[in-house]
Amino acid sequence: MESSSTKACFLFWALLASFSSLNSVHCQGKIFSVVKFGAVADGKTDIAQALSKAWKGACSSIGGTVFVPKGTYSVGDITFEGPCNGATHFRLEGMLVANSNSNSHSSGLDSWIAFHNIIGFTLYGNGTFQGQGKSSWGRPESNGHRKTSLKLRIQHGVVRDIHSVDSEMFHFHVHDSDDLLLQNIHITAPEDSPNTDGIHIGNSKDVRIEGASIATGDDCVSIGSGNTNITVSRVDCGPGHGISIGSLGKYEDERDVNGIIVSDCTFRDTDNGVRIKTWAPSKSAATLSDVKFINIQVENTKNPILIDQYYCSNYPCKHNGESSIKIRDVKFIGVKGKSASEVGVNVQCSDSYPCEDIEFTGLDLTMAGSGAPTTASCSNAGGVFLGPGQVPSNCS
Repeated sequence: MESSSTKACFLFWALLASFSSLNSVHCQGKIFSVVKFGAVADGKTDIAQALSKAWKGACSSIGGTVFVPKGTYSVGDITFEGPCNGATHFRLEGMLVANSNSNSHSSGLDSWIAFHNIIGFTLYGNGTFQGQGKSSWGRPESNGHRKTSLKLRIQHGVVRDIHSVDSEMFHFHVHDSDDLLLQNIHITAPEDSPNTDGIHIGNSKDVRIEGASIATGDDCVSIGSGNTNITVSRVDCGPGHGISIGSLGKYEDERDVNGIIVSDCTFRDTDNGVRIKTWAPSKSAATLSDVKFINIQVENTKNPILIDQYYCSNYPCKHNGESSIKIRDVKFIGVKGKSASEVGVNVQCSDSYPCEDIEFTGLDLTMAGSGAPTTASCSNAGGVFLGPGQVPSNCS
């Protein structure tokens, strides 16, 4: 029979994860160090077996922790599967390096490391996931076979202080998750690395990103279909393609997106600032609504504000139809700084499904170098500029 103290410990960790915070108070869960299971920090020996044994022990405990100490460890594809017996933790202080030569890396999985079906989970520490993506970026034959570095399917969880470097594809892929906080995340990949989105979120709700530095070759944060109540704040993005909602409409049976707030973010030398993108024609007819971009700072950004309902990722593009994604109730509040192009606001909406209730408040976008005012180009937008003294102040 469980003791009252054990039950209290479990409830403490469950509530802690639910409120998405950690402090110096810890329940005395058991520590499962990978070193005790044979892991060697030589950067060559695959430690997947040691990690699996440590996870099995932690997952079967209440408040159990997998611990990877300082050092460089090689590991092939691995999935940490739940459900566990209680709140479970993974503390990374060393560097995990993707082992492309291991048998598991040819497993057919779409991720290098996955945490799946876990309720009450914390991934933390000052360690690094090194995805070794560089060898795959320049090879066309690797397209469609690149792996996400970390795939997360979590309920009531925290990911804090983690570093991700040179993923093959997405650094973090959050999917089918609920009540998940990503805090103080560090993501790095070269500007020309393809499809290396920093954090991609799909089919999730109540996901919060609070503090991140992201320099990569694609979107710093991308928000796909089926998301509800997503907040992104204090992200320092650049280089990269900005923070994007979409692309939407590429696949059938995509679900609505609503309740998105992006605030207090900075973009430096990026292709885009805040962006919404949908395909034309679209294979689905979802709705995007209740979106706010608040207090956004841009520095030498090509497209500070962009709604593109004629998006495609391969050029030249041929559009044989209109986007059927409905966009409404989108607010841009306090977007300021230096644009690398003359058009600071570019809103190109679907002719068949025009955007509705697009509002601009407190814009101050001037051109980098000259300081000249930017312009706004709008089509099928229904945009309204609220308040005096905005730059730009109206749509052409």
